[in-house]
Amino acid sequence: MKRLIIHGDPGIRKDAIIEYDGGERVCYAINRQGDWHGPDEPQLWCIIGTEDERDDFDRQNFVPHWLETESIDAEAVDVIRGTSEMTV
Repeated sequence: MKRLIIHGDPGIRKDAIIEYDGGERVCYAINRQGDWHGPDEPQLWCIIGTEDERDDFDRQNFVPHWLETESIDAEAVDVIRGTSEMTV
C-alpha cells in the first residue's frame, strides 16, 4: 500500500484501477486538494494498493503517516478503469 500524489486530474475516482509501478493498482481512497486556494491544478492524494491489500485497507490495518509516498503527473498515469461500476 502506498500514498500516491497525482498532480492534475486524470479522471479517476474511488475504486479506479491504474497501471503503476509495474502492475495494476486499485485507488482505495482519493482526496482532492487545491480546488479553492491551492495550486493552478488540483492534486489527488490517493491510497493505492493491490486487490490483496483491500482487506487491510477496509479494516484500517495500517498507519497512514507511515505509508510510502510518491508523486506523479496526471499525464503519466495509465488509467485502466476510471471509476467503479457503482459510481454515478
